[in-house]
Amino acid sequence: MAWVCFTLGMKPRFFFCIALIALLALPAAAQVKVAQRTDRIVIDVDGKPFSDFFIGADVMKPYLHPLRSASGKIVTRHYPMESIEGESKDHPHHRGLWFTHGDVNGYDFWANEPSQKGAVKNGKGKVVTKKVLDVKSGKKSGSVKALFEWQTMDGKALLTETRDMIFYSDPKLRTIDFDIRLTAVEKVTFGDTKEGVFAIRLASPLEEKRAGTGGKMINAEGKVGEKLVWGSQSPWVDYSGQLEGEALGIAIMDHPTSTRYPTYWHARAYGLFASNIWGLHDFIDKTKDGSQTVEPGQSLRFRIRVVIHPGETAAADIAGLYKKFAAMK
Repeated sequence: MAWVCFTLGMKPRFFFCIALIALLALPAAAQVKVAQRTDRIVIDVDGKPFSDFFIGADVMKPYLHPLRSASGKIVTRHYPMESIEGESKDHPHHRGLWFTHGDVNGYDFWANEPSQKGAVKNGKGKVVTKKVLDVKSGKKSGSVKALFEWQTMDGKALLTETRDMIFYSDPKLRTIDFDIRLTAVEKVTFGDTKEGVFAIRLASPLEEKRAGTGGKMINAEGKVGEKLVWGSQSPWVDYSGQLEGEALGIAIMDHPTSTRYPTYWHARAYGLFASNIWGLHDFIDKTKDGSQTVEPGQSLRFRIRVVIHPGETAAADIAGLYKKFAAMK
């Protein structure tokens, strides 16, 4: 241990010694900073903005917006939170990154914006923030844990949702781990519909439909493009393209411990990128029924990783990154 000593005053002399090792041991600045605000939780990674988690009373569902790459580019669509010239303005319920479903006991938690019409059977539902349980910053990662209720518009609770999110520091990647538990308050049926579930709306330049310049989706089995990926079953899908002169992609990965692993994919050429285990009627054929009933007190678990990466799928070694994720207990 090294010491630095100095004197103060003339006589008598007082000696003050400081251990250099103690100075060096002072806490370093957090690389992942997570800060709670009134209506959102702000996440910064490596000194740069990454995303905001919107949980205010005025939102119909919690969502992350925007998502940024390590280079700072926004990889999610701005609309409907912001209006950007030249950007598509369809599907106003596509807000950044979100997790809901289009038929829960006949209530629509998916297309549930106040401006929307045509909700299924019993009308719209709303995911209400009950409590932020924990917020942590850290050198290598930061985390958020929160409790939500899936309610009918008259306030009746159908489900409770506990969501853990971990945000990681990395010079090239932006990675988020989700651990989501849905617990039935009453007997609940998740209806068979393609409208769900874990979803991201990509920035317009990444859309596959943009001829010659758009993105490309590929799954773990090597199937490429919407026609082959949509409705298929696979543990991961990567959607990559060019954004502001940089090759960037987003992968969604399903962990082997998730309910009904591996998931099916509601991945669209117009930029919707979602996993959905309850859409078999639409994904396969009309004879299938992907609905699932959960008794009161029973839970479903979803473990999902999102990786925002530079380069295309092979260059980013998405298959290798998935193996590491799948091996996590």
